[in-house]
Amino acid sequence: MKLTALKGVGEKTAGLFEKLNITTLEQLVRYYPRDYEQFSAPVAPKEAGEEALVAVAGQIYGNIATRHVRGMSVTTFRVRCGDDELQMTYFNMPYLKNSLKPNTPYIFRGVLHKKGTRFVMEQAKVYKPEEYAKMLDRMLPVYSTTKGLSSHAITRAMEQAIERVDLSADYLPAEIKEKQGFYSLEEAVRQMHFPSGKQQLIQARQRLVFDEFFLFILMIRKMRDTNQAMPNRFPMIEVADTGRLIESLPYRLTAAQQKVWGEIQADLTSAHTMNRLIQGDVGSGKTILAFLALLMCAANGYQGAMMAPTEVLARQHYETFVKLARQYSLPVRAILLTGSVTAASRLKIYEQIENGTANIIFGTHALIQDKVCYHNLALVITDEQHRFGVRQRESLARKGNTVHVLVMSATPIPRTLAIILYGDLHISVLDELPANRLPVKNCVVNASYRDKAYRFIQKEAEAGRQIYVICPMVEEGEMEDLEDVVSYTAKLKQALPPEIQIAFLHGKMKAAEKNRIMEDFAAHRIDVLVSTTVIEVGINVPNATVMMVENAERFGLAQLHQLRGRVGRGKEQSYCIFVSKSDKPETMKRLRILNQSNDGFYIAGQDLKLRGPGDLFGIRQSGDLRFVLGDIFQDAALLQCACEWADQILAKDSGLQSAEYAGLREFLEQSGRNEVDFRSI
Repeated sequence: MKLTALKGVGEKTAGLFEKLNITTLEQLVRYYPRDYEQFSAPVAPKEAGEEALVAVAGQIYGNIATRHVRGMSVTTFRVRCGDDELQMTYFNMPYLKNSLKPNTPYIFRGVLHKKGTRFVMEQAKVYKPEEYAKMLDRMLPVYSTTKGLSSHAITRAMEQAIERVDLSADYLPAEIKEKQGFYSLEEAVRQMHFPSGKQQLIQARQRLVFDEFFLFILMIRKMRDTNQAMPNRFPMIEVADTGRLIESLPYRLTAAQQKVWGEIQADLTSAHTMNRLIQGDVGSGKTILAFLALLMCAANGYQGAMMAPTEVLARQHYETFVKLARQYSLPVRAILLTGSVTAASRLKIYEQIENGTANIIFGTHALIQDKVCYHNLALVITDEQHRFGVRQRESLARKGNTVHVLVMSATPIPRTLAIILYGDLHISVLDELPANRLPVKNCVVNASYRDKAYRFIQKEAEAGRQIYVICPMVEEGEMEDLEDVVSYTAKLKQALPPEIQIAFLHGKMKAAEKNRIMEDFAAHRIDVLVSTTVIEVGINVPNATVMMVENAERFGLAQLHQLRGRVGRGKEQSYCIFVSKSDKPETMKRLRILNQSNDGFYIAGQDLKLRGPGDLFGIRQSGDLRFVLGDIFQDAALLQCACEWADQILAKDSGLQSAEYAGLREFLEQSGRNEVDFRSI
């Protein structure tokens, strides 16, 4: 059913929903909240904890002033809250001067800071007392939004949609629901959007996360059974070119690299098709192994393709490989195919791929477009595997005839989980780093350290270095207690000298704009890049020496380690500053694991031990495999449970042919026809 069937949703609003990949009511009810707001009673500022998200009641007194600083407006005024005074600051919200009235009661909700004897709030939300009273003690859903479509508008549409969509047909076998005590699908979806309470939300989420893992594992098992029977249609022999390149490199391969390269060669020369995952920490040397595999493929007379998640990364791989090919006279003809290639150039590239003139192809998702026809594709490599869904990996593999598949991931996942999640692949681990890497120096601090951090950033920028600053949110208003990229950039421009070039980057930008900013940063036309985790899979900028992560408590350790991998790539000493707004002992204990080690596998293991039930009311902490709701660390027990049930059911009925599994079989078949991926990208 179309969204326009809902009251208040016309063609224009439906177009905004489409930007979130929502075009039907069925898709809408599966668009789950990313958080829940709980509104507590207003408190006096002096009774609130420092850096806490609170509501305060007060009246504006004096003037509301707006001034302009470096291209942005700054609105300030004072609020009297009983005996306390509060200084309010808003960036790029000049309309407040006309919409707020002095000597009128308001509720201000935001993060409270104390500067000396003064209380300060920035970008606080403003409510009339009667508005706020209606929201007290309720759990209100908060949805990811797009420009022009608020979370409130999504909530209004969701209230209608959930009454119209029929969720009574439940695909999960009755034996699982009964033994696990799960909600019905209908109840789980309702409680996920509009929970009656915290316990009901926990139960709803458990059911839906289990579903996500269970369906994913069934698909993985199906792929594994298919893969194990695949004969090698592109048999290769070991070639002198790879050995010559290894000997010529200005560094020696580590023992781990040599071992994994041996495993890759053994796969390519065996009787069966290769399906291998290389798990290796940032900087462990996965890329050179991919290049060696591509070289072996080309030297055997076949084509190889390498797909990266971003255009900048694809171009960087291409340029590095071409440089190696020229330097060492390698027998390859490499080409780059991305979305930004002009129409005329694209036709020439298609032709070179189809007639075999190009035998090594680098690119992005453009490699799996229908118009791309390969001459004799034998090997496909996907870089940063956790950014691709299984079906995208399959789509590239299907461009050839039962091709060899090599996937690479810098996401450090404990082996117990990796065996479940990558059940269709053989796993190789790169567990040592090259000897010439300077370890990153780390510190975990609270928000009071921020001014000192700004001075350090200024010093590094003035010394010619570059800096990343990571914020969890894109723009203000999404969640009051979290730093956002847009407002933070404005604050940073105020705090640092004007000659330091600052820009921001986030996933809602158009691809061309993102590429331009990343390329400007790589070329050092930008000194400080304020970004969301979109740069987690970014580019190699050896000149970047500082990584500062705001709201570090809201990320998983594995993701923080991934982010840290953006620095420490050059000869200079690099630093990582993790700023936490929570000073809870358990939070600081978890973050300080990053001080203890730069080993991603150790950190992932510790993360798994410490996560426990997780924080249901925070943003998703995992930056690893992109399940919609599930977190492989926080929900490790559910993942294990889903794996056991999948294996048990397939052992009993591998084809799911019996009547008790009819609903499950029908759902999986429908998913396959619709090209549904159980992981988001």
